[in-house]
Amino acid sequence: MKLKEYRKKRHFDVSPEPQGQAERSKEKSAQLIYVVQKHRASHLHYDFRLEWSGTLLSWAVPKGPSLDPSVKRLAMKVEDHPMECADFEGRIPKGEYGGGTVMVWDRGTWEPEAEDVDTALRKGELKFRLHGKKLRGSWVLVRTRGYGSRSDRSWLLIKHRDAYASKEDITIDAPRSVVSNRLLAEIARDEGGDVEEAATGDPVTKATRRAPEKKTLPRSQRARSQKA
Repeated sequence: MKLKEYRKKRHFDVSPEPQGQAERSKEKSAQLIYVVQKHRASHLHYDFRLEWSGTLLSWAVPKGPSLDPSVKRLAMKVEDHPMECADFEGRIPKGEYGGGTVMVWDRGTWEPEAEDVDTALRKGELKFRLHGKKLRGSWVLVRTRGYGSRSDRSWLLIKHRDAYASKEDITIDAPRSVVSNRLLAEIARDEGGDVEEAATGDPVTKATRRAPEKKTLPRSQRARSQKA
């Protein structure tokens, strides 16, 4: 039942997204996985996912996570996703729900700092620790009042002050996939997607900026220039 909404929105004969098996449960001693997927659909956002009770609890974070504890990032709660989604990187066809390019931007494990996760979620304040390749340390998800009909889905993702807090903009400084080392534009190119659209989700840095093309004068103008 947890994946009913997820499956209702997608056509799995068209989209390569995993349909997912029946909800799985793990032993309490097993590590819980977490993943952040950078997703250039109709707009760029980051899908923040925490494994719990056999599925991936999911929030869409428009501006991506921030390592700065003074920065509160909006995180909109969306439907649970199947565990298999944690490995998905590629292209969702245009016209399908979430159509666009998907990158596995970060992944690792997480552990709750709350004694009872379900109660913390109901109360709207979940504290946890991340052990990822890009995101680490203590964090919190806090539900807010929000606006309109989706006010109950509005949360904030906030980094706690610890050794992993920083003013660094991790979304700019670490833009590549942790599984393939590709940028969004490179994933789109390899998967037959919209490269130009995907590239708008990649930061313009020295590593990603294209060298300017040299302008060549017509032969007649070159000759006049040389004589001068």
